[in-house]
Amino acid sequence: MKAAYYSGNQSFTVRDDQPKEPAAGEVRIKIAYCGICGTDMHVFHGVMDARVTTNRVIGHECSAVVDAIGAGVEGFAVGDQVVVRPLSHCGECAACKKGYIHVCQNLKFLGLDTEGAMQEMWTLPAHTLHKLPADMRLDYAALIEPTAVACHDVARANIQPGEDVLVIGGGPIGLLVAMVAKQAGGNVVVSEVSDYRLKVAEKLGFKTLNALKVNVGEEIWKMTGDKGAEVVFEVSATQPGVDTMTEAAAVRGRIVMVGIIGGRKPEVDLFKFFWRELQLLGARVYEAADYEKAIEMIVSGAIDCETLITDIQELEDITKAFQALDGNATAMKSLIKCS
Repeated sequence: MKAAYYSGNQSFTVRDDQPKEPAAGEVRIKIAYCGICGTDMHVFHGVMDARVTTNRVIGHECSAVVDAIGAGVEGFAVGDQVVVRPLSHCGECAACKKGYIHVCQNLKFLGLDTEGAMQEMWTLPAHTLHKLPADMRLDYAALIEPTAVACHDVARANIQPGEDVLVIGGGPIGLLVAMVAKQAGGNVVVSEVSDYRLKVAEKLGFKTLNALKVNVGEEIWKMTGDKGAEVVFEVSATQPGVDTMTEAAAVRGRIVMVGIIGGRKPEVDLFKFFWRELQLLGARVYEAADYEKAIEMIVSGAIDCETLITDIQELEDITKAFQALDGNATAMKSLIKCS
């Protein structure tokens, strides 16, 4: 089988490997498609070499078909279509004992801390799999993992029907958050700096604000009758986005931090938290229920997969695929076809 190993220096080496037989409690899956996410791009740029090493198969946004089943595994059969929830928890830490296994204190993320999905065959624990409808398109199914991220973000926000919602950042995750928030009953506005992404958001039916041309916070207050947004999702991972989130939030508004801000710690206007009794909510990865919700939304057509998937490349061309995505202003979600 073919497997693409990240080898440092913004490159991958595709080589032949022997498929691993599944042990007890494991399943081997044949990968159909694997999406390239922002974290994968960080790996490509060498930012995560200390964690990932320069000899690892990365990738986690995948769709697949069950190829072989280890002893003791129930609920799956060879030929089942599946997706992977790529989290391995310890079951022993304080977070796990409270039921928060997705934020386990010893959490391992499959495809970063272990081998991942950018290969033809992947053997992994059966508990990470979710079964799909037999007729579901597997290219669309590769969007279930990022959609589950959005489902978790929206669940944290507890959106009520009719509430005004601002999504700061119109990349793939931002637009998925917008679609899930709309399905939850929110009146959604997307702010962005990219003209292309603004056009995509408008194609998906959202009101938009160009953050380079207007003061987004002021515009949100005007659009909501001098009330502000009950819910704000900060997805841009930028200082201007952090500034906007407190400016746009209504009294007792809920702000959900989605974007991962690295490097220098951002400045946050804590006075507005005091003055308006704001809430700041963290949101990390997903829970099993978020995956089931994501599957349901994609099957129902509530997620416009056709618009979001802008490119599909073969596994042998993986380095070129990453290079093409790097700095591409008109790309949304790129997929690697693995088998």
